Amino acid sequence: MPELPEKAAGSAGVVSHIGLCVSDYERSLRFYTEGLGFEVAEGYDIGSSLAGLAEVEPPVRCRSQMIVKGHTKLELLGWKTPTAEGSALTTRAQIGFTHLSVYVDDLAATEALLVSLGATPIERTRTRVPMPDGAMDVLFLADPDGIRVELVQVTREPGVQ
Repeated sequence: MPELPEKAAGSAGVVSHIGLCVSDYERSLRFYTEGLGFEVAEGYDIGSSLAGLAEVEPPVRCRSQMIVKGHTKLELLGWKTPTAEGSALTTRAQIGFTHLSVYVDDLAATEALLVSLGATPIERTRTRVPMPDGAMDVLFLADPDGIRVELVQVTREPGVQ
């Protein structure tokens, strides 16, 4: 666990991680590690003794795999029993965590790589935002489970600092 900064009694500390329920653990692990550059960290096999923590009825069989990139830690939850259910959010106007946003150096190359790993581009989100010193190109993709991932490429005009 990282060293925690001083804080007022009862206040929240540093964010530990964000959990993602996935339907195919191996496919999602490849997508986030090979496609977005996350590295495998600690992992746990969850059994029925943690059913209450997971808010499901036993029996429970689940892989909890932490992956990290910089200070960002995601937890992939690969359910065997019970199986994953539901669907990912499809708009930023739905309540809940709506997407993961990452900066990229080459939007087209990153898009192609992620598509090869099971992503689906959401074409209507492809946007170029002019900025005083360049532009920001944005594209949302759906990961293999439909979870939205936003790619952001910032381009500066030559000679502008």
